[in-house]
Amino acid sequence: MLSVENIDLFYGASQALRRVSLEVRKGEITSLLGRNGVGKTSTLRAVVGQHPIASGKITWNGKDITNLSSAQRARDGIAVIPQGREIFPLLTVHENLKTGFAALPRKDRYIPLEIFDLFPVLKDMLRRRGGDLSGGQQQQLAIGRALVMRPRLLVLDEPTEGIQPSIIKDIGNVIALLRDRGEMAILLVEQYFEFARDLADQFAVMDRGEIVLAGAKKDMLESDVRKFLTV
Repeated sequence: MLSVENIDLFYGASQALRRVSLEVRKGEITSLLGRNGVGKTSTLRAVVGQHPIASGKITWNGKDITNLSSAQRARDGIAVIPQGREIFPLLTVHENLKTGFAALPRKDRYIPLEIFDLFPVLKDMLRRRGGDLSGGQQQQLAIGRALVMRPRLLVLDEPTEGIQPSIIKDIGNVIALLRDRGEMAILLVEQYFEFARDLADQFAVMDRGEIVLAGAKKDMLESDVRKFLTV
């Protein structure tokens, strides 16, 4: 389980997060929701070690990872699919997938065939450069690259952004499949409420750097969540 306890985060003198707490359990999807600029991506950066926190604590499966680097967290099974995908445009699909090897011991440095079962388009495009793929194909590649790492915590930052509806549905099906296996915890950062609603087991809603609403989806009113998403 991922546990984030009362974290504060600053960019210079500006405070981005205020006593943020949330949990992400194995076999569940926790969706972090909120408008633009309320702290969702800052929370993600704190979780994966891309930005230090000023106070609070982050634990993963009982281990304090608050002061670990992002590389150390990756070796502990935490993988992130960043907003904008950040694939390498001049590398082939095959080469992009292999960049996931960095966090793995030598014996595990191979691409699981299951990735091509989940995303058949990647198998057909192994020699194509990443920059030549459509946005939806790049998103599938970014998820595939993360899965190469055999993560136990998968963090996705707005995976629906700029993606055509048919591929959004395919990505949602893959995320649900990974959750239903019960071996992975998933943190989904999202603005598209309908996508999050259909997948999430837990909601954590942010406003102005704070968690203002949190709990099991079954116990929450959609109207209460939506009022923090409308402009």
